[in-house]
Formats: sequence, structure tokens, C-alpha cells
Amino acid sequence: MKLNNRSLAIDVFRGLTVCFMIIVNTSGDGATTYAPLKHAIWDGFTPTDLVFPSFLFAVGSSMSFAMDKWRNMASSQVLYKIFKRTFIIFLLGYLMYWFPFFRVDSSFHILSFPISETRIFGVLQRIALCYGIGALILYYLKPKWSVVISVLILLGYWAIYTLYGSFDLQHNPVLDLDLRLFGEAHLYHGEGVAFDPEGLLSTLPALVNVIAGFWVGDYIRKKGASYEALSKILLVGFILLALGFMWNYGFAINKKLWTSSYVLVTVGLDCFLLAMIAYYTDLKQRTRGVYFFQVFGRNTLAIYLLSELLVILLYITPVGGANLFRWIFVHIFKPVGDYTGAFLFAIAYMLVCWSVGYVMDKKKIYIKI
Repeated sequence: MKLNNRSLAIDVFRGLTVCFMIIVNTSGDGATTYAPLKHAIWDGFTPTDLVFPSFLFAVGSSMSFAMDKWRNMASSQVLYKIFKRTFIIFLLGYLMYWFPFFRVDSSFHILSFPISETRIFGVLQRIALCYGIGALILYYLKPKWSVVISVLILLGYWAIYTLYGSFDLQHNPVLDLDLRLFGEAHLYHGEGVAFDPEGLLSTLPALVNVIAGFWVGDYIRKKGASYEALSKILLVGFILLALGFMWNYGFAINKKLWTSSYVLVTVGLDCFLLAMIAYYTDLKQRTRGVYFFQVFGRNTLAIYLLSELLVILLYITPVGGANLFRWIFVHIFKPVGDYTGAFLFAIAYMLVCWSVGYVMDKKKIYIKI
């Protein structure tokens, strides 16, 4: 089935990604979270490590449906749309990490949070940069050049690490470049040291996830979700997955460094996922259970921002000597069991976010940039 404006499969894929992203980001207790819902500590791979690259893959897939409209517009209009969207998404990501523009200590005293200590890069910032650069490459260059550029990026990134000779948390080229350009205060400190898993250098290989998503989305758009088309997507996915695992022996699969082998593995898995969803929704024309994920897919950015900002408010709200996030977990979910309770908390939080998206969808409120 050919779809001119959008693909139900891509909407569902994008919604599934956001749904899982909220779940893995909001466990009731990080210490008692099931292992598959945690990122790999360093080298290695868990289901959680597929979430962010899938989001980028979905960005590229969605872009394939916008490209035809862009070709009927003046270049100045296209550039304006690309740069405007890139800037707004980057700014939203920056402000999200700065929100609520002050800090709260363990005693809930309000402390200053100067701009000199804000994190510059992050999830939305990486999405913005990959979208902007990817859109320019795909719009201005011939199709084959985006493939050439992707191959050069992955090989070049591998060469940088080979020459650098260090792959650990505190000594790697991503950290080195970020420290030189931005300083320690502007980096993520969640690993216990200054290191940003969404650093500037590792944004380059992440760009390949967007370009790959564009090619798969464009193929589905042009060929339709036929048995032949989906079989070819599955074959490509298998080849990329095999290459990624083979490359792992020389360049370890690592989400936090976004290594080249990690790109191949995640693109391969996303090919599998999108092909399976397209088989169900676009080829078999089945919709049972689909609407749940469509709610997420239709207001992706708004629901993701809500999930991040709301959890911040829960953390800074004092209740009974703890923050509201912890209080809810301890008094409502923890009695079920440490691990089960932490998981159910994440599910409940995801459903709260879904409920807001559901109301927005019923009222035909769609926030686009």
C-alpha cells in the first residue's frame, strides 16, 4: 500500500519509541530497575539502548514524506523551515535541562542555577542537530552522496578512536573535544564524572541513524508495504546487524560513545521493527492495538517534553521529608515489590503522559514545529 502523505507504520513506530523512552526514563527506583530497562554501563547493548537511535531513525523516516513538499518550494523557504525547526528543538532541549532555572538541595533549599553551569547538549539537542544536518544533506545532494557520507562518517569515527587509542569513560575523544570547547561545567555529570553521552563529536555517527531512517521510509513510501519491499528491508537489516556485531570485535558496541558498530546494530534492528509494524498496519491493514501508539506518535515532541518537565517538578516538590517522586513510589508502588514496583511506577507514569496525549488527540490539538 502506498501512502502519499504519511505512513501509519511510521506513526506507530515513532509512538512506540516515545512510549518506551518514557518507561525507561522514569523507573520508580534506579537501584531496583530490571536490567533490560537500563542502559549498558559502558560496552554492550540492552533493549534500552535501542530507544534513542530509534527516535532518530523515526525522524529520518518522517523526513522522507516531507521531501516531496520541499522540492515544490523555493530553496529559501526550505532553508527557513530547516533552520527554524533545528533552532527551536535545540532551544527546547537546552531550556528543558535548565528548567526550573534554579536548583533544589537535599533539604529543598532553593539554590542558584547560573547559565554558566547549564548543560549544552542533550537528547533534543542531538535530535535537532541530526535533523538539521541530515535535512541539508538529503535536500541539496544527490541521493547516493548521503550513503557515501554515511560510510565516511562511520569509518572516520572508527579511525579517530583508533588513533586516539583510548575508549574508557574518562579518556575518549568525545569527552576531550567537549572539554576543550565547552568546559566541564557545561557537561552531563550523571555518570559521576563530567562526560556527555550526547557530546558534539558523537553526534556525527548519530546522523547516520537519521539518514538510514530516511532511506527506509522513502523506500516504503515509493514501493509500498509489499511482501517484496518488506523482505528487502528485513534483508538489509540482517546484513547491517551482522556487520555491526562483527565490527564489535574491533570497535565495541557502545551507546554512550555512539560507536560505528552501535549505529549498524541499531539501524539493523530498526529495519526489523519498522518492517514488522508495516506488515501489520500497512500490508495487512490491521489497526487493533495501534491507536495507543498513534497517540504518542501524533504529538511526539509535546508528550516527550511533558514527561521530562513533569518528572522534574515531582523531584523538586517536598512531601514528608522526601520529594514527591520518591514519596509516590515508596507509598504506592514499593509495597508491591522493589523491582515490580519500580516497573509499575514507570508504566503508570507513561500512562499519565499518554492520557494527556489522548485528550490532545481527541481535541485535535497537534503541536508541530
